[in-house]
Amino acid sequence: MAQIEIINNENKSVGKADLPDDIFGVVINKGLLHEVVRNHLANKRQGTASTKTKGLVRGGGRKPYKQKGTGRARAGSIRSPLWKGGGTVFGPRPRDYSYKLPKKVKWTALSSALSAKYADGEVIVIDDVSITEPRTKVVKGLLDSLGLKNNVLIIVPEKNAALELAARNIPAVNVARVNELNVYAILSHEKLLISMGAVERMKEAYLG
Repeated sequence: MAQIEIINNENKSVGKADLPDDIFGVVINKGLLHEVVRNHLANKRQGTASTKTKGLVRGGGRKPYKQKGTGRARAGSIRSPLWKGGGTVFGPRPRDYSYKLPKKVKWTALSSALSAKYADGEVIVIDDVSITEPRTKVVKGLLDSLGLKNNVLIIVPEKNAALELAARNIPAVNVARVNELNVYAILSHEKLLISMGAVERMKEAYLG
C-alpha cells in the first residue's frame, strides 16, 4: 500500500495517508483508457446534426423541362442532389451516439487513470477543502498557497455547494464528487487535489 503526504491549507505536512494499491497502484492500461474516454465523449454528443434529403427539400413537384430535344441531360426534379438547392446524399441525420460499457471496464479504467496520476506525481492529498461561503477569492487563495495555478480537479467526498460555486469562476478548475468521478475528468486535468474525506469515501465505494 502506497503512502502519500497529507498537507493542510497552508501547504504544511500534517501526516501521511495510505493509498490502496487497488485504486492507486494498478497496472496502467492505456488502451482501456482510450476506449473509456471515447465512450464518454460519444455519450456527450447531442446528435442533432441534420441535413435534408431529396424527399425533404422544397420544390420539385414537376419535371423542370421536357425529356427530349433540349440537348441537356435528363432531369426529373429540381430536388436532385445534382442541382443547386437539391437534397443531400448520405448527410447526417439526428441520431443517438451513446453506448454503454460494462461496469467492470469503467472501474478498471478509473483505477488505471488514478494510478497514472499518482505515478506521475500529480496527486495531492489535503486534510480538508470545505469552505463555508461561495467566494472565489477563498478558493483562489487556497490554490495559490498550494502552488497550483490552474487545470486542477478538486475531489471531495460529497456535495459542497459553496466550494462548487466558488470554483466555477476559476478557469480550468473543477470540483468532482467521488460518486461522479470519471476517467475523462481525471485525465483532462493536470493535478488532482483530493481531500482525505474523499480518499476514505473511495475506499468505501470502490473496495467495499
